Amino acid sequence: MCIFCKIINGEIPSSKVYEDDKVLAILDISQATYGHTLVLPKKHYDNLLTIDDDIYQDTMLVAKKLAKAINQATSSEGVNILNNCNEAAGQTVMHFHVHIIPRKKNDDVKIEFTEHKYDLNEVKEKIIKAL
Repeated sequence: MCIFCKIINGEIPSSKVYEDDKVLAILDISQATYGHTLVLPKKHYDNLLTIDDDIYQDTMLVAKKLAKAINQATSSEGVNILNNCNEAAGQTVMHFHVHIIPRKKNDDVKIEFTEHKYDLNEVKEKIIKAL
């Protein structure tokens, strides 16, 4: 059983900030910033690619509600809503979850993208074909 399922089942303690019948939100034990929160469905899905659409919507609606509350409660100037999907993308717990990371200017948290040059028409056609 995954660590998030154990938290959901009450086998491991957590700092709950929200709970309903489908979704649980807890403070991340490794606070990237003050108020860093994880939002996870109570039913286990490995990641974004496997989650049921209805449960995904429920989880994201809670994430939106919490992002507003966290933004206010922490006096942040912005918020990152992040999901890592699979190990290559940085997912370390294979249970779908969303990070809410309150942000302030110059807070020393780095979320960066490296620019690469690709043939955009080629990429576009491959994506359209995969749909």
